[in-house]
Amino acid sequence: MAAFVAKIVQKRERVQEIRYPLSFKPSDPVLVPNIQLRAVYSTDGTCGPANNNTICDPNSTAYTGGCCSQYGYCGNTAAYCGVGCISGCPASSSSAAPSSVPSGVTPRADGRCGSAFGGATCDPKGAYGGCCSSYGYCGSTTGHCLVSNGCQSGCSAQTSAVPTTTGEPVIGPVTSTLAPSATSTAAVTTDGTCGTSNGNTVCGNWANGNCCSMYGFCGNTSAHCGAGCQSGNCLSAAAVAAPGPSPAPLAPNGGAFTIVGQSGVPAMHAALMPNGRVMFLDKLENYTQLMTADGYYAMSSEYDPNTNTVVPLAYLTNAFCSGGTFLPDGRVISVGGNAPLTWLDPNIGDGFTAIRYLSRSSTDATLNGQSWSEPGNKLASARWYATAQTMPDGTVFVASGSLNGLDPTVPANNNPTYEILSATAISQGQNIPMEILAKNQPYYMYPFVHLLRDGTLFVFVSKSSQIFNVQTNTTVTELPDLAGDYRTYPNTGGSVLLPLSSATNWNPDVIICGGGAYQDITSPTDPSCGRIQPLSANPTWEMDSMPEGRGMVEGTLLADGTVVWLNGGNRGAQGFGLMASPTLEALLYNSSQPLGQRFSTLASSTIPRLYHSVALLLLDGTLMVSGSNPVQMPILTPDAANPYVTEFRVENYVPPYLQGDNANKRPTNVVLSSTAIKANGATFTISFTVPANAQAVKITLYHGGFVTHSVHMGHRMLVLDYTGWTAGSTQQTLTVSAPPNNNVAPPGPYVVYVLVDGVPAIGQFVQIS
Repeated sequence: MAAFVAKIVQKRERVQEIRYPLSFKPSDPVLVPNIQLRAVYSTDGTCGPANNNTICDPNSTAYTGGCCSQYGYCGNTAAYCGVGCISGCPASSSSAAPSSVPSGVTPRADGRCGSAFGGATCDPKGAYGGCCSSYGYCGSTTGHCLVSNGCQSGCSAQTSAVPTTTGEPVIGPVTSTLAPSATSTAAVTTDGTCGTSNGNTVCGNWANGNCCSMYGFCGNTSAHCGAGCQSGNCLSAAAVAAPGPSPAPLAPNGGAFTIVGQSGVPAMHAALMPNGRVMFLDKLENYTQLMTADGYYAMSSEYDPNTNTVVPLAYLTNAFCSGGTFLPDGRVISVGGNAPLTWLDPNIGDGFTAIRYLSRSSTDATLNGQSWSEPGNKLASARWYATAQTMPDGTVFVASGSLNGLDPTVPANNNPTYEILSATAISQGQNIPMEILAKNQPYYMYPFVHLLRDGTLFVFVSKSSQIFNVQTNTTVTELPDLAGDYRTYPNTGGSVLLPLSSATNWNPDVIICGGGAYQDITSPTDPSCGRIQPLSANPTWEMDSMPEGRGMVEGTLLADGTVVWLNGGNRGAQGFGLMASPTLEALLYNSSQPLGQRFSTLASSTIPRLYHSVALLLLDGTLMVSGSNPVQMPILTPDAANPYVTEFRVENYVPPYLQGDNANKRPTNVVLSSTAIKANGATFTISFTVPANAQAVKITLYHGGFVTHSVHMGHRMLVLDYTGWTAGSTQQTLTVSAPPNNNVAPPGPYVVYVLVDGVPAIGQFVQIS
């Protein structure tokens, strides 16, 4: 039995079907039930939160022992009754948190602890927290402190987390126990897993490469062969070092942040819809600011930036950490999600395979405020943390995701495949394996995906990227690894497809900034940025850097094609309670400037925007900034244990191009000859009024996409060609060329911005087909 238990993967923050009354106020404490008093005896030797909160019968004849181990099995040895014991534990294994450091034990300065570090404990008054997690990191979250999550020392007396959604996918570093001399005689993997957590196997001649990553997967990327590599052709140092932080001088005018409203629900997902309003979408919560018609807390809302008012939207399935995109007809969809929590709302079902639709129009105001539609069609498989991209033919590419929300270092929990939805979001029913996702586990979720001018996709996962042809299901080009730390979940940075134009034959240029080293609050964050032209003859990463490391930083295009980088933090990773040191200042990136002169520092917000924050461009050329919900269930007042809590305040960021006198220099009276535009290179006209002595004009076509977890799915901008500008005239009519094809501009809703001398008019929604 002990050998079997050793192979069981630790399960964290599993759903517990414990019902609570729905009448409590947000200020009421959410009490954790005493599971030992409520639970029943196990009949099969399994126990604990992962097994219906059963406890072990010490007198059972079906199994031996009354201790429930941290892995959820009954027994009577030290492995069951010692560290991590959930219930039935001897008094000596009590896990009450100490008020001070145990006598004779000195905590490490780096926040590491536990059996892998000489039994080091954590200082409860230190910088990290007093609980030592199962992975050997000090902290104060339930992931660190609950014995059911494997807490090693300084643990909470609680035996279970407050019931919640199926946790967060937790990725813990692994330290190899193989001596270098032993690797030559070690058993060779048969399934591509390796190392300490997989029977001390090595990769040998495994197809993806012979390096065993710190997380126990075989491969040949820098993520496998670099830091933490357990065996194989490990690298002692990166082939190309990522640059450290570099100064970003203050911009002449940094813009300004202003608090303008309340989001109604935590803003985990967001999108600018064709009616000019913003959709917010969240997971099931035990409190939001809005109620639906049936008397439950709303999990989605519609925000009007013109009035800064918000209304609730109902949905039917849990959208926790879903992906999304826009369909050719203008509807926004949310795909995937998480399990239901019936104690919160019995009306909301399982979201793992769900597809949700929201229809809005620039011409039909009757659609405003209508709730999500879920006709019942489903994804081909469960996908939590999936990325979506609308393709040139209107179909939707949906890739990656977790099958169940459990530990992604275990391949059985993962879904490294893609599927194709029709233009109306009906799945073709096939889950197609995707090599870049499989070999980059566990950093395979929420990949960065950008559609390129030839119809292929740029796909980036972990530190690796490729050009992928969906039509032929083939990898066209393996691109070089990006130097530096991990860039995708849970150490997500931001990725932007820079504006496309005919001047460069619509060739793509991608920049990726930020990231981090591992999933814990102690993780350093990466200040470096990599920029690549994936379709060039010799694609290579050009390295740049921000003034400091940033995780969960998101890049958002402004109407003029520059990029604002904002939100996130300087230490930690994505996950509940796993980031600190918020980075409050915004940065401006101007891609047209020489290397080393592209970043400047803008204004700073006063609101930390950490896990589950969003930023997106509005019709008026300002940015909406909202969200931050780094706790499992909403907490409204910060305290020592939760210094960063649920944030409902909405900010408006006014960029430099609308500061001072510029606000009075907007082009006005913008009229398009048509708002239905075909991507075939044909022309349409735009007429507008400009200030006297205006010098230059620029027309941009913008798609904001689906925003979540610092990933902006489908986000893109085109600079359109035009003729007809008349210098000195206040009345202008331009003949504008539409995008040449749907590879450059996939079908869906876009915004046309007219900029005169760098100042944008109010954007106008159009539909590209």
